[in-house]
Amino acid sequence: MATFRLRDMRNSIGRVLEASRFCVGQIVVQKSEGCFVLSHRDDETLNHLQIFRSAEDAIEIAKYDDAGNYRPLKTAPNLHHGWRLELDTLEALMRALDYFYPGRLAVLAAWKNGKLQTTSLRETLDRQSGMYRVAAKISDSQIDNLVADFCRSNGGCLRTILWKRDAEGAVSSTKLPKEKFDPSFDQASAQPGSSTFAKAPADRPAPATVPLLCQEACNLLIAECRKMVKGE
Repeated sequence: MATFRLRDMRNSIGRVLEASRFCVGQIVVQKSEGCFVLSHRDDETLNHLQIFRSAEDAIEIAKYDDAGNYRPLKTAPNLHHGWRLELDTLEALMRALDYFYPGRLAVLAAWKNGKLQTTSLRETLDRQSGMYRVAAKISDSQIDNLVADFCRSNGGCLRTILWKRDAEGAVSSTKLPKEKFDPSFDQASAQPGSSTFAKAPADRPAPATVPLLCQEACNLLIAECRKMVKGE
């Protein structure tokens, strides 16, 4: 994904990010008087929010949840509340969103251009070394349960899963709803989207959703696979 530079991403998805109102994960973005205003979706109508004006402020905003606990998984649905981020340029918006959800804009740009490559969980596990090599011994039934729990949108992760369980194309978990694999579905609100890059219909005021796509299992899921195998 590193091959997609800021200019490449702007050319690929810039028009999407210039919409008057849209959501990315738990964030709502609104264009107001020439600037981009970001806030937690739950706080959209609140007035007394802490104001920030630098894209780099997103690093600290995304670091801890409401209870002050560190957030190792930035796409977990536990982004803290009470802030408002005002940015002047599209470049600043893209940097901020990349701090909130690292790598997701690059993945989206690659997907939109038909260049995104996914990696099955078994392939990811087979390439592990050292203390994580044992994770490859996890059974299919264990994967079914673990992925359903760890990757679920409600309390787990807001990414839309694109990867398969193995080279044969088996679904990552049969216990997840089909919407978990649908980029047009809004994982954060559990509501169908319009289309991924379209404006919301007039009869449904919710903004269009920019998906957080998952092309391969993250390091945290691999670590959980290891724990499950060692636990057995």
